[in-house]
Amino acid sequence: MTTKHAVITPEMVARSRSRIGQSFAPTEPYFNVGATKDTVRHFVNGIGDRNPLYRNVEYARKSRYGCIPAPPCFLYSVYWPCGMGALMPGMHGWHSGNEWTWYRPILEGDEFTVTVAMTNLVEKPNSRMAGRTFLGFDETVYRNQRGEVVAKAVGWSTIAERAAAGEKGKYRDIAKATYTPEHMKKINEDYDKEVIRGAEPRFWEDVQADESMGFVIKGPLSLRDINAWLMGGGSPYMKAHGIFMDYQKRHPAVGMYDSTTGQVDVPELVHMEESRAQEIGVAGAYDYGCQRMSWLGHILTNWAGDDGFVKKMYGELRRFNVVGDTTWIKGQVVKKYLDENDEPCVDVDCWGENQRGETTMPGHATIILPSRDKNYWPLDSRLAR
Repeated sequence: MTTKHAVITPEMVARSRSRIGQSFAPTEPYFNVGATKDTVRHFVNGIGDRNPLYRNVEYARKSRYGCIPAPPCFLYSVYWPCGMGALMPGMHGWHSGNEWTWYRPILEGDEFTVTVAMTNLVEKPNSRMAGRTFLGFDETVYRNQRGEVVAKAVGWSTIAERAAAGEKGKYRDIAKATYTPEHMKKINEDYDKEVIRGAEPRFWEDVQADESMGFVIKGPLSLRDINAWLMGGGSPYMKAHGIFMDYQKRHPAVGMYDSTTGQVDVPELVHMEESRAQEIGVAGAYDYGCQRMSWLGHILTNWAGDDGFVKKMYGELRRFNVVGDTTWIKGQVVKKYLDENDEPCVDVDCWGENQRGETTMPGHATIILPSRDKNYWPLDSRLAR
């Protein structure tokens, strides 16, 4: 088992670099292997997405899909693309961002396989977060039961020594959020302001540069929200009793030491226990990176409507979102254009902003919209068999 004093060695770096360019397929399911009414509902419940397209069978049957589809970020529940191939024994990895490209919709009944290849390992010799750190990158390809590529995702993580991160303590002084009754009233009102475009098409011709996409709100973040995410999105480490012990025998370096309690358990508990988060220099338990990235996907599908198609999404996880924080996911149109395939596209900036006014997750995306003038519907070709 790993202690808090594990250090990065040249052998660890060499072993990690040796995996660059090698592809592998996971030996067992990460969490979901298919999209069903239940897995899709659990996922959208886990991110607080109330869109009836993903939960109401009769509503979905009347859409172009003809059945329950899954939101694009559902694929996080199939495999978590975050540079995990670069992880080193006993080191901590912070999911730091993703760049997604989607090629086909995800439909009820689809089943998935994935292949993963590590693509790069970049050293940062003197980061403010933990001194010597590394950025590990990989690319994950998701295929459906027909062998069609549904999506590709580039993911990256920051890799560091836990003790070094704890000593640096860059994020240890994040003040715990407090709210007055007036603050909570405004938060509740903002939940009621969420706009789901739904069945009313958003035509490309009607979009204006610089127009706001509105917002969705998430928080104040609680352990309930984090547990709900795990129920819908899954986890690489959350296994119980004998199944976990079997896993730990195969991966003895997975344990993380807690100097407050003396317990050794999985590093994922930084998302649930303050003492474990403080071991790595963070003020308290914080959200999952894939959870917050899925919030970014939420505003995109809200805005695109049932007939739009989210083609690309990029996001960087820049700051910690600790329990108690509230995040507003916002967006703004940057430009619209016809791409090389003559498809009507809209580029948007989208980001997460907390109650302190800090941007915790900058991002951008490309959405393909229906065109009234061209009588074009982006889902038609993508649903054709």
